[in-house]
Order: sequence, then structure tokens, then C-alpha cells
Amino acid sequence: MTEASRPDELLDYVRHVVHDASPHMREIGARVVAAERGKLTMRLPYRPEFVGHPETGVLHGGAVTVLLDSVSGLAVVTALDRLVAVATLDLRIDYLRPATPGRPVLAQAHCFKVTRSIAFTRGFAYQNDPDDPIAHCTGSFMLATAGEPMAAPALGQRT
Repeated sequence: MTEASRPDELLDYVRHVVHDASPHMREIGARVVAAERGKLTMRLPYRPEFVGHPETGVLHGGAVTVLLDSVSGLAVVTALDRLVAVATLDLRIDYLRPATPGRPVLAQAHCFKVTRSIAFTRGFAYQNDPDDPIAHCTGSFMLATAGEPMAAPALGQRT
């Protein structure tokens, strides 16, 4: 990626990663809603297999964790000048309230600091109103050693 990357190219690339290149993301039905440099929003549909409490229909916290981890890591990818491997070092999540059963969950993350080897994020999960979050998170992500590029196609290319 370069500074000159167009927003539509960036959105296309992260959509490709989530919708096509990641079997896990494809299987859970996660979708990219919006992307810009250093910021990403994703949507996770409500599905019965994600329910943690069958009597109430409330989503399991693990589903929210997967969504927040993924959106945070991909926010880091959008903040970088070139593609490098990104791995979660630490992810702290505070659960603020249960998700309303039957509704999808959205998550947004912002990469606010990138050093030579670590990137830092803040994010939150919500349903209807971003000002009424289900959970919020902070994360740190390891970048490939010394910024060495990972073996992946350049922005705009597919394998």
C-alpha cells in the first residue's frame, strides 16, 4: 500500500481479505462495511450458532471477541504504507451490556499509533447506536520483524 492508495482500492482489498481470502471470516459471515486509512467497520450477522445463552438468545462473548479482534487487526493493515504480517499481541475487551438478540453486531476500530514493530488500536462493538456500545477494546498488534513485507499480493492484485 502507498499513501496514494485510493479509498475504493483499500475497501476492495480489505473486503477481499474478509470475504474471500479468510475461510474463518467467510464462514462466520463477517462483512466489511467501511474502510479508510487507519479505520475499519465490520458487521457480524446474528446467527443461532453464535448464541451463548439459549434461553435468552444473547450472543456469546466469543462472537464479539472474534469481531473486535478482526476489525482491529484489519484497521492496522489499513494504516500501513505496505502490507506486512500482523498478529495480535494483546486485546483487552470490556463487555458493557449484552447484545440484543436477533440483530447484527457492528464493530469499528481505529489504529491510532504505529511504531516500527507494534501498532495500537481502539475499538467498540454496537448494534443500532455507536454511542451505546456492547463492548469496547484496546489492542496491540505485532508487525512483521523490521517491517519486512509479507508474501501477499500488492494492493489491487488478486492471487
